Amino acid sequence: MTRIRVLPEILSNKIAAGEVVERPASVVKELVENAIDAQSTRITVEISQGGRSRIRVADNGAGMTRDDALLALERYATSKIYEDPDLYAISTLGFRGEALPSIAAVSKFTLITCEGSDNPATRIFVEGGRIKNVDETGAPPGTVISADQLFFNTPARRKFLKTVNTEMGHIADAVSAIALAWENIQFRLFHNERGIKNWAAAESSFDRIVDVLGPELRYSLYPVAAEGQGFAVSGWVSDPEVTRSTAQKLYIYINGRFIRDRGITYALLDGYKGRLMKGRFPMGALFLQIPPEEVDVNVHPTKHEVRFARQKEVYELVRAAVAAAFSRPRQNSAHVAPPASEVRETPGLWQEPAPQPNKPAPRPEDAAVFSRTPPARPLPEPKGGPEPPPQSSQPLLRERPCFRSMRIIGQFRNTYIICETENALCLIDQHAAHERIVYEKLVNQRNQANIHPVQTLAVPETIELNYREGAAIHELIPELESIGITLGPFGGNTFVVKSLPAVLADKSAVPLVTELAETAAEAGYTPGVEEGIHACLTVMACHGAIRANQALSGEEIRALLEQLDQCDNPYNCPHGRPTLVQWPLNSLEKRFHRVV
Repeated sequence: MTRIRVLPEILSNKIAAGEVVERPASVVKELVENAIDAQSTRITVEISQGGRSRIRVADNGAGMTRDDALLALERYATSKIYEDPDLYAISTLGFRGEALPSIAAVSKFTLITCEGSDNPATRIFVEGGRIKNVDETGAPPGTVISADQLFFNTPARRKFLKTVNTEMGHIADAVSAIALAWENIQFRLFHNERGIKNWAAAESSFDRIVDVLGPELRYSLYPVAAEGQGFAVSGWVSDPEVTRSTAQKLYIYINGRFIRDRGITYALLDGYKGRLMKGRFPMGALFLQIPPEEVDVNVHPTKHEVRFARQKEVYELVRAAVAAAFSRPRQNSAHVAPPASEVRETPGLWQEPAPQPNKPAPRPEDAAVFSRTPPARPLPEPKGGPEPPPQSSQPLLRERPCFRSMRIIGQFRNTYIICETENALCLIDQHAAHERIVYEKLVNQRNQANIHPVQTLAVPETIELNYREGAAIHELIPELESIGITLGPFGGNTFVVKSLPAVLADKSAVPLVTELAETAAEAGYTPGVEEGIHACLTVMACHGAIRANQALSGEEIRALLEQLDQCDNPYNCPHGRPTLVQWPLNSLEKRFHRVV
């Protein structure tokens, strides 16, 4: 008897399903992409129990005949490619012919399809990869596919599914990503028979981007448009001041296909060079048009990864296009937009930011402490580059410095406070230092639940989140109330904020709660998990702290130093960055050859 055997078709389909069907969101993605390829204008996605019980996708596209429907359930059966050259010039979202048989292999699968109103519809029922029934039925033109009891016959896979909210969050993200690129199609998403989102067919990609990313971005998006080397890129990216702590709301598309590509993301961020804070990510969407023969989408079964024939040219086009978007003058009503074929005119896109209250003029007694005047040119660095301070010169916990005893010299670039002690020169990162102060105040308020100064908002603020963020922030409500943030549901994934901790009273609630929701969703927050709470408190501290590039008065600096003395750990911000760097006098004198 031979040791090598040909696997049964059902088993090989299960193996293929393991590559294509990672989780319920993978099923939704494949079925929705097939519906788009079928020229649908309306697609409805219905989910039960996060996709465990049911996934149902209905479209009004071109249906199939009985014979085609049966062939579609065979592996490698597809209408998208026919010959070898077709594989290297793919212009459709689906093409492998693996999706339907893979999904049918691990679910109780029903396919109902009708090619036209004059033809009867075909219904096929498949259980675990075996066709159980084929008959005629009545149905409108289009296709309806139901995948019930996903992974019912592969319990090991089913056991690794996450919570209902987590899986539903991935599904909502997948539908949002597809909907963003196909503004001419209506997408509807339901969960447990409750409407989650309805993306009506939009007049332009700009309207769909605002619908997906949030209406607050309408006046904070820059148009991107460029062509070259046979490629084209268009889209919209957010103002450098409107950022997030993750790249979750940065969408990249190749010929309408949502992809993940580190190189393009890096090129996009490089276009922001000098404008973004470290660790922050913009929001927006970029649509690249690349000749199909110049991009390989057949890299991975999920089709999220691609390979470019001219990678360097693609990345440079993206970088230059984003950089050029910020070089154009910003105006109130007139603006440079992407080509009319891509985005229709959107009046009033630009809006100047609200004027900031003027800071008090510096007083004469502060003149000796601060220079407002930058040097005419930077001093040249010594050969070999700047010498970092010796590791041993940094403060040890047992050698706790007294910040209030430091003599203030001034600010460098309105970001670093320059001080001196009897034997050292000190630089203090004002944002990191104040972030530590605010963080410890928030921690103390949470530990002393009965003592948390709260500022009630005169006008409550509403915030619209996506499904995953909404589910995460909903679970977080009791913890947020313990530190002074009062918010509640306001219908769907919209929440209303009624109060903030007093330490954050002068801050806007919208960016704060939005980032809290993103952080909680990313960390997989569950009530009582200290790591998730720490992450949320860190976000709150960051929003409540003074910023870099902010001029401070002598009294403000003195108060900052005195508050640092009260901190349990004044040497690091909640993210772990240092607040203080010191150069001992002896080290400086050696550097200037004053001592040997």
